[in-house]
Amino acid sequence: MKNTSVTFKEMKKKGEKISMLTAYDYSTAKLIDESGINGILVGDSLGNVMLGYPDTVSVTMEDMIHHGAAVARGVKDSLVVIDMPFMSYQASVYDAVINAGRLMKEGRAGAVKLEGGEEIIPQVQAIVKASIPVMGHIGLTPQSINAFGGYKAQGRDIASAKKLIKDAKLLEEAGCFAIVLECVPAELAAYVTENISIPTIGIGGGAGTDGQILVYADMLAMFSDYKPKFVKQFANVGEAMREGFKAYDNEVKAGTYPAEEHNYTIAAEVLEAAVKGE
Repeated sequence: MKNTSVTFKEMKKKGEKISMLTAYDYSTAKLIDESGINGILVGDSLGNVMLGYPDTVSVTMEDMIHHGAAVARGVKDSLVVIDMPFMSYQASVYDAVINAGRLMKEGRAGAVKLEGGEEIIPQVQAIVKASIPVMGHIGLTPQSINAFGGYKAQGRDIASAKKLIKDAKLLEEAGCFAIVLECVPAELAAYVTENISIPTIGIGGGAGTDGQILVYADMLAMFSDYKPKFVKQFANVGEAMREGFKAYDNEVKAGTYPAEEHNYTIAAEVLEAAVKGE
C-alpha cells in the first residue's frame, strides 16, 4: 500500500512504528521500497555520502532534484521525502514555496523536509498552504553546523530543551505532518513525542519516538569517513563490496576472467567468411 503523509499520522494514532531510510539513486531506492520501509528520505546527506562534500551546506537544488527524481523512479510504496537544501528556503517565504514546488514537480517528491523551528514557521505555513506536505527537522540540524560549532547533541541544557519543545509544538501548529528529532536526549525526545499529535522520527533520539531513520550507507557499513554514536550497522556491505572488487581485480589481472562461459560465440565458417571478405 502506498505510504503518504496521511499514512504516517494514522500509524502514530495506531501506535505503529514508522521506518525510514535515506536513498539517493534508483537501484538503492528500489531495494529499500521492496523491503517494506515506510519512507525514503532523499537527504542532503548525499553531499557527504555521494558527492564527497565535507558537509551538507554545499548541496544545491539541482543536486536534490537530480537525485530525488532518480529515487522516485524506483519507488512504488514508500513515501519519498526530499530535503530542501541550505538557502533554498531561509531567505524568504517566496523562495521556500517556489523551491518546494520544484522538488515536487521536478524531483517527484511526496513531501519536503525543512530544518529549523520558530525561525522558519512562516515558510512552513506557506508551503503547507500550497498543498505540499512538510516534514520538520529539529535538534541537530546539519545545515546549521557552522552556527553550532560542530556536530553536537542538542537539548541538553534547560534553555535548549525548552526551545526544542516549543519548536516541535510550533511546527505541529504550522501544519507539519511529522518531525525528525536528531541527536536529542532520549528522555526529551520521548516527552516531545508524547506531547504532540504528529509523528516524530528519531535519528539519535532513542526508542521513544514514533519512528526511526538512518542513512543507508551508515547502517550497511558502506560509509567509513565517520560513524555517529546512534548508528547500528545491520550488515557489513562495505566489506563485502571491497572483497568483491579485490576478487575482480585479481581475476582480471590473472587473465582468469572472463572465462569460457562468459563469452559470446560465432560459427567458425561465419568468422572465416567475414575475414576473407575483408
